[in-house]
Formats: sequence, C-alpha cells, structure tokens
Amino acid sequence: MEQERHNEIDRLRVSDREREEVVALLGQAVSEGRLTLAEYEERVGTAHASLTRGELATVTVDLPNAPGRPSAEVVSPPQEQLKAIFGSEVRKGAWAAPEHIEARAVFGDCRIELHEIPNLRPVTRIDAEAIFGSVVVVVPEGTEVRLTGSAVFGDKKSKMRGPYVAGAPVVEVRCRVIFGEVTVRPPRQRWW
Repeated sequence: MEQERHNEIDRLRVSDREREEVVALLGQAVSEGRLTLAEYEERVGTAHASLTRGELATVTVDLPNAPGRPSAEVVSPPQEQLKAIFGSEVRKGAWAAPEHIEARAVFGDCRIELHEIPNLRPVTRIDAEAIFGSVVVVVPEGTEVRLTGSAVFGDKKSKMRGPYVAGAPVVEVRCRVIFGEVTVRPPRQRWW
C-alpha cells in the first residue's frame, strides 16, 4: 500500500517552484563542497528538465539534509513572495494561492489575480508595498475585502462594487504606499 502511494507521488507533475527549490538546494550543496561544479551543472539541467516528482527526486537523493523527494503533503506554499523591482510580476490563472502573499513593487508593477482560483481560501492575507510602483489585486465579485495601511503621496483603494456575499472568502490587504498605488478590484467584464 505504501509503495503504491509512493508510485503515485512519483508520477505527479512538478511545478516551476519545486524545480527552483531543488536548484537552490543544489547551490547550497556546491557552496558546502558536497558537489563539484560539473555535478551541479548536470543536476541543475536534470532538475529543469524534470516533469515528475520522481524524476526531480533523483538529483537530491544522495545529499544530507535534503529531502529525497519534494513534499507531497504541501499543495501550496505557506507564503508566496512577488517582487517587481524596475519590472513586473504577475500571478494569474488557477494557481494554488497560499494564505499569505507578500507583494513588493519598487518602480514596478505587481498583479495578483485571485478570481480564477477554484477554491479560494477562507482568508487570504496580502502584504502589499508600493514604492513608486503599483500593486493590483483582482478578486471575485462578492468577496469581502479589508483594505488597511497607509498611503503617503499615493493611493490605496477598493473598486469593489457590490456587497460581499455571506460566507464568501475574505481578502485582507495590508498596504504601505509611498508615491505609488494599491488597488483591489473585480475582474474586468469582457464584451465578446
């Protein structure tokens, strides 16, 4: 029974985030002298080419303090960080949003789209910082939005139109704005 469960986990497809976590572990192993640069390059290539958890697990299986397999218990990370410094960062689609998101835009733009997530968590907390930049949070209609924080030479606003639906998810946005903007809005209506 345990072997069947392991085989099922090994066949699960991996995310870019899981690949990058493994690459970070490999980088640490090189800095500790556990891997040569040639081994590191080969394993990083294998990690980036891995499609399943079983394939990805092969690159760290012989390293101490590194999991033999990426955790199957955690479906989404406990926290996500978006950083847009002189650029842009976007999370959209049916992604696994965590309970806590940190978004930081410095001379850049962050956009967090929660409206396409099938099962939005009961409470999602977003710490949004916009310094000469903007953070936009798109939430489904009927979502309860709690917008708090400060804006100095900037703007924080909610463009939600109607009342929230009882029992709907809550999105708490705590912001710090300096010469920037944090906006919470519903999805745009398409006319085609």
